[in-house]
Amino acid sequence: MNRNKTFTIFGTGVCACILAFAGNAAALEFDQNVTNNVIFGSGNANGSFTTDRNNGVEVGLRAKVRFSIPGDVPQNVFNSNGDGTYNQAAGAPAASPTRARWNFEWSINTDFDGTGGGRKLDDLTYILGMDFDPTLGTDFATFDPINFPFADHSIGDNSTAQGAGVEATTTAEYATLIANNSLAQNSWQLNFFNVPFGKSFDPNLDATYDFYLAAFDGAVQIARTDISVIVGAGAAPIPEPSSLLLFGSGVAGFGIWRWRTARK
Repeated sequence: MNRNKTFTIFGTGVCACILAFAGNAAALEFDQNVTNNVIFGSGNANGSFTTDRNNGVEVGLRAKVRFSIPGDVPQNVFNSNGDGTYNQAAGAPAASPTRARWNFEWSINTDFDGTGGGRKLDDLTYILGMDFDPTLGTDFATFDPINFPFADHSIGDNSTAQGAGVEATTTAEYATLIANNSLAQNSWQLNFFNVPFGKSFDPNLDATYDFYLAAFDGAVQIARTDISVIVGAGAAPIPEPSSLLLFGSGVAGFGIWRWRTARK
């Protein structure tokens, strides 16, 4: 059963996208089904996505068990904490020592509820942010996952059945698919991006990784979702500098050390 796809994306290079983060604030919903199905691979269940639905656009992210313990087989297990965080096991399968035991999965639907005016995937631009810093700091690699010359996303619309997305085999076919469809999804691992971004993801670390996916109409952000994946025991807390501890709990109450989204 093919539950997860292999990352394949071609282009002249991977570049960071810089756009104005203006527009509607995200109103995240947790443990959601994405509209209308999970259309990549086969046997992949819907559910446990952290979504934002704004301006007729739905964006969703989740983490999922890719290699179980024991067995190293895909599972429809997401380990969501119901607040946009997901717990996943550290380590790698014996046959693939550079791969994590978990995938992150994303979904973009540009007309999920029929209010998008028939908007298609290539009518918008996007930023996918992937954090490679295993600590409570961040090191985001960013790019537009849709507007590439070619990618192997599963593509469809609100009528596409589970596992029935179409994957392009040529650049011309890919351009046609994103120009005529509103739904794209994929299932990836951080190690897929080590070479394009010059990173060195280590699946064996206790770590915490952040991900975000935003959609833009011009320079205006119209939808955004964020998740955190807590791997193993998670990243160690950042200790407070001793000089600031002298100020006591009054200063700490301002939460000035929370440089990242609070994790529960």
